[in-house]
Amino acid sequence: MLSRQHKLVVMKIVSLFSVVRGYNIPIIVLAQYLSAIFILAPEKRALDIILDFYLFLIVFASAITIASGYIINNFYDSQKDLINRPNKSMLDRLVSQKTKLTVYFSLNFLAVLMASIVSWRAFLFFSAYIFLIWFYSHKIKKYPFIGNLTAALMAVIPFFAILLYFYNSISFEEIENHMSHFMVISAHAVFLFLLLLIREMIKDLENLKGDLANDYRTIPILYSEKISKQIITVLTFLTIIPVYILVNVYDVGYMDIYFYVCFVVLLFFLLYLWKSNSKEQFLMLHNVLKFLIVAGVFCIVLINPSVLWHGKELISNY
Repeated sequence: MLSRQHKLVVMKIVSLFSVVRGYNIPIIVLAQYLSAIFILAPEKRALDIILDFYLFLIVFASAITIASGYIINNFYDSQKDLINRPNKSMLDRLVSQKTKLTVYFSLNFLAVLMASIVSWRAFLFFSAYIFLIWFYSHKIKKYPFIGNLTAALMAVIPFFAILLYFYNSISFEEIENHMSHFMVISAHAVFLFLLLLIREMIKDLENLKGDLANDYRTIPILYSEKISKQIITVLTFLTIIPVYILVNVYDVGYMDIYFYVCFVVLLFFLLYLWKSNSKEQFLMLHNVLKFLIVAGVFCIVLINPSVLWHGKELISNY
């Protein structure tokens, strides 16, 4: 049996894990590696990409920067979360604000240190990324639409980190030969950006009480829930553009199945959105979008699904 002191330590570890949303970090890491293997460098051996030390530093720096971002976001949102997420908020409060800030600065220092080992460009990239996350949490997120746009943008920036890493080693003359890779990752990024932007706007509807109590100027507060739903509807139909590019212009293998399923799910999503008027209903819509985003990460493998049943190909030929 654990003593009371040991139980408290365990609870604080769980609390810190909750603050940094540790369950999201492995998904982000997996998404970056799968994007590198199947989209950015399909001509390379997967094992070479997995064992690339500098790529590992970029991915790890991205992961801990995002973790530190969750910490500073939690720091500024502590009062709002007491209303919107009382159970999670009580768990998060087991770790003091001072400890959170100490971990926040430590993670950021480690991130820029690892980035500086890769290159001065990576150092500047992550320094700017860290500043943007802080500025968003401190100021931008309280403003309508620009806060939503910034939140969605910050979520796709790690994919451009690995894009820049691979393109940094390519000569100017060779860039044209890799334009298809660039267009595919860009179309994926736009699709993901739109899903994340829709999710951010759903979160505004879900967190209406807490935002109102803490003077957050979100779209449903300033304009109305109806206007929010209209904007979400437009954004949902805009996802057709990157999906069309990926399915009809470029070859994404069997991943087009994922996009077709997404389209059907999003149609039902819109029907349910216009019937929703409670926190629980908006939470369900939020979870549907989360599922689509996470499923999209795993479905990157469908670009070349043969690796699922030919494991040797993953190591040797691919």
